[in-house]
Amino acid sequence: MAIATTNPTTGEVLRRFAALTDLQIDAKIKTASEAFARHRRSSFAERSGKMRRAAEILEAYQGQGNAIRKRDEVHKMAQANKAFAHFRW
Repeated sequence: MAIATTNPTTGEVLRRFAALTDLQIDAKIKTASEAFARHRRSSFAERSGKMRRAAEILEAYQGQGNAIRKRDEVHKMAQANKAFAHFRW
C-alpha cells in the first residue's frame, strides 16, 4: 500500500511513498534508538552547539543570518580595497 502526502488546501497529491516492510521499519526504529542514546550521552554544550549550527545553516539557506551578513561585509570591504588598489601609499 502506497502512502501519499496530500496538500490539505487543494487536495493535490504532492508525493507518494512505497510502504516499508516490517524489517525496514525495525531497522529504522533501531537506528533512531541508537541515535537517541548517543544524543542523550552528549553534553548540553555539544547539543546546543549542534542546534546553533543547524540554525546557521537554515538562516543561510533562507538568505539571512550572521553568515550572510558576514559575507556581505567581506564583499563590501573587498570592493573598497579594489577601488583604492591603484594608489601607491
